[in-house]
Amino acid sequence: MWTALLISMSAMTLIVALRYLLTSGAFALATSRVRPGLYAGLSPQIRREIGWSMVSALIFGLPAGFVTWGWQQHGWTLLYTDMADYPLWYLPLSVFLYLFAHDTWFYWTHRLMHRPKWFRIAHAVHHASRPPTAWAAMSFHPIEALTGAVVIPLLVFLVPIHVAMLGVVLAVMTVMGVTNHMGWDMFPRWLVHSRVGEWVITASHHQRHHDEYRCNYGLYFRFWDRLCKTDRGLVSH
Repeated sequence: MWTALLISMSAMTLIVALRYLLTSGAFALATSRVRPGLYAGLSPQIRREIGWSMVSALIFGLPAGFVTWGWQQHGWTLLYTDMADYPLWYLPLSVFLYLFAHDTWFYWTHRLMHRPKWFRIAHAVHHASRPPTAWAAMSFHPIEALTGAVVIPLLVFLVPIHVAMLGVVLAVMTVMGVTNHMGWDMFPRWLVHSRVGEWVITASHHQRHHDEYRCNYGLYFRFWDRLCKTDRGLVSH
C-alpha cells in the first residue's frame, strides 16, 4: 500500500513539474519571438522563479498523488469515467463549477496574502518577480503553494466530474496561470476589450495587480473583483 502511494505521489509531482516546465517554456519561447527583449536582463529572476516553482510542484504533486491513489485503489472521490453516469450537459457545467470554485478560493486567499503579515511571510516571494515572466506562474512560497494545492483535491470529493473534464480544468489552470504572467496578451485586442474580456482575466489585467498590488486579485474571472470593487481594469502594453 505504502509503495503504491509513494509511486503515485512521485508520479504526480513529476507530472506537475514537467507540465510547468513545458508550458512555461513554450510561452517563454513564444515571448522571445513575439516580444523580443521583453525578458532581457531577467535571467537571475527567472532562475529564482523556476527554483520556487519546483518546490511548488512537489507541494502540488503530493496531495494530487494521494487523491489519485485513493481513487484508483479505494474508489474515493466523485470522479467518474462513464459518460452515461451524468447528462452530457453536466460536462461543461462541471468545468465551470470547478473553475468558479477555484477562482473564489483564490480571490479570497489572495487578498489574505496581501495582508502585511502574510505578504511578508509568504506572498512577497511571488511579487519578487518584477516584472513577472512566463516562468512566474508557480513561483510561490511553500505556504502559498499549499493554499493552492488543496483546492482541486478537495473539490473531487465534493463535486462530481468526468476525468476528461478534470483534464480540461487542469489545462485551463495551467495555461491561464502562465499566460496571465508573461507580460503581454496572447489574445487579440478585440477579444481582450470585448464583453467577454470584461469578465475574464488576461495578462493586461493581472499585470496591473503586479504593478499596483491592491487590485485585480482574481484568477480566471473578474466577478469577485467587480463585486468587491477591487477591479481597476487593464494596463496598456
